[in-house]
Amino acid sequence: MLIDTHCHLSYEDYDNLDELIKNMNGIMIASGCNDKTNKEVLELVEKFDNVYGALGIHPEEIDNINEDSFRFIEENINNPKIVAIGEIGLDYYWVNDNKEKQKEIFKRQLELATKYNKPIVVHSREAIQDTYDILKEYKLKGSLHCFSSSLEMAKEFIKLGYKIGVGGTLTFKNSKKLQEIVKEIDINNILLETDSPYLSPEPFRGKKNNPSNTYYVALKISELKDIDIKEIIDITSKNAIQLFDLNP
Repeated sequence: MLIDTHCHLSYEDYDNLDELIKNMNGIMIASGCNDKTNKEVLELVEKFDNVYGALGIHPEEIDNINEDSFRFIEENINNPKIVAIGEIGLDYYWVNDNKEKQKEIFKRQLELATKYNKPIVVHSREAIQDTYDILKEYKLKGSLHCFSSSLEMAKEFIKLGYKIGVGGTLTFKNSKKLQEIVKEIDINNILLETDSPYLSPEPFRGKKNNPSNTYYVALKISELKDIDIKEIIDITSKNAIQLFDLNP
């Protein structure tokens, strides 16, 4: 059974979202990013058995929130289908003059995760050292979504208890660094994801992504590690079930 541990599911992005979800032979964890998408996640997990959710505030959304945003997350965090706080973290790629505010919002959500004993789904872009320095101060677990740093940093996050989220970028010809990381780290530390509707794997690069393309990520891992794809799917699914306390 495939488990897409990180995707974005919205009727705004898909004309056939209900059909897409029903046809997915496995489980999806849909991540929220802001007030609107957090509400959509809650609606989807109630509607579909194979959709679980994460609620969070993405670093690019921090100027579009208020206290009600945090209140909504806290009021719904104990819903049995909400399995994590995410997508949260730091992003210095587009905007880096608000680093302190990003850190503040990140830490507030880490405090919520600590209070309610929830794993986290972490976004880190051009901010890996700050992300690490903050996370090492908390006793949490979770996934480093769409990991794009070094093998050394991957090993440091694994020591803290985090899994490495691997998506469609692994299949790109220019993803040699990520491919080396996947070769080197233990399969027990890897999660499959798509980041749908973004980052479609080969052979669908440039087209809208969807959770069923998790298979092509598993296929590439199978090739890189020389392990049968069924075993890759079985182990990564077990990793996800244990981390997010899923009930497939």
